[in-house]
Amino acid sequence: MVLLQSPAVRVALSVAIATGLYGLSFGALSVAAGLDLLQTMALSLLLFSGGSQFAFIGVIAGGGSGISALSAATLLGIRNGVYGMQINVLLRPTRWRKLAMAHLTIDESVATATGQSDPDEQRRGFWAAGAGVFVLWNLFTLVGALAGNAMGDPARWGLDGAAVAAFLGLLWPRIRAKEPAAIAVVCAVVTLIAVPLVPPGVPILIAAVVAAVLGLSGLGPATEGLEPDVEPYPLGSAAHGAKGDA
Repeated sequence: MVLLQSPAVRVALSVAIATGLYGLSFGALSVAAGLDLLQTMALSLLLFSGGSQFAFIGVIAGGGSGISALSAATLLGIRNGVYGMQINVLLRPTRWRKLAMAHLTIDESVATATGQSDPDEQRRGFWAAGAGVFVLWNLFTLVGALAGNAMGDPARWGLDGAAVAAFLGLLWPRIRAKEPAAIAVVCAVVTLIAVPLVPPGVPILIAAVVAAVLGLSGLGPATEGLEPDVEPYPLGSAAHGAKGDA
């Protein structure tokens, strides 16, 4: 089979291109938050988890400490560990592949792999999406960081608060039901109360603890929040069911 004839690879490439372009925003916002080019690229190459990366620079941009930023990024990265267990069972990687797959286990690669019914297509989809996003995300992060440096003082362009806004933009689509919306409101109130009382960066951690407690209390489905953000087949169940026959 020619690789580009694989339905999983075609889907993976389209997802990789769309996701990779967001790296422009991350690169520019990371520089605006105070990180230099090398720090931005190290964060993108080594952490490689969009939500966690935006959380990190969001806390830094708000004046938080490195520990607070790291804690916020870690909290968002927990679900990647859940994804890893799923991929380990689904694809059963061995030796060096296990380490490589661990680094490439993100929303896009998991969604593409689990959207296939054929084991070979699952494997192709995972690698194509994971590697594709990794290359393009880091490439566009570099472009965005260089552009951000060229723009000078971020406050002139309103970018000093844009990292927080970008993280909110990532969060907003997940609030689709009453339970997540209620939890979001409670956490927002807790954050507003905590801001004048604790150091920068700590309010988001307090809000995360509140969210975890409310989530563990049994509100909503047990899997709420653990599904990949990406739906590789946006046309609905008909397209999803036909993909294996392509």
